[in-house]
Amino acid sequence: MNSIQQLSTPVGRLLLSFIFIMSGLAKIGGGYAATQGYMESVGISGSLLPLVILVEIAAGSAVLVGWKTRWAALALAGFSIVSGILFHSNFNDQTQMIMFMKNISMAGGLLILVSLGAGSYSFDNRQKTNS
Repeated sequence: MNSIQQLSTPVGRLLLSFIFIMSGLAKIGGGYAATQGYMESVGISGSLLPLVILVEIAAGSAVLVGWKTRWAALALAGFSIVSGILFHSNFNDQTQMIMFMKNISMAGGLLILVSLGAGSYSFDNRQKTNS
């Protein structure tokens, strides 16, 4: 692995995971009721919000540190696509269209992690080299 890959992979994991971790923490730290209300306004049970928070924080953290990266990235890619379709499919609203494209783009980056793995400076790579 060349030096560009050694640095870009963990930085990429940081950038991809940041939105999920911060979003999950924001829902806990004051945005819970608003998010629950938004979910219910589009016909999704607000009782699913704890699961959403768990997925965002747990899978986001796993991608960040490179632990079970392929599985975590796959979960987040699916989450991004589903949430984009459920919450951002009003393409008459330019903001919603941009949010949808953001979700789809994140899913694309996450699927690259599914394909290539965690790379350098990750628990996955450490376990592979210790085996």
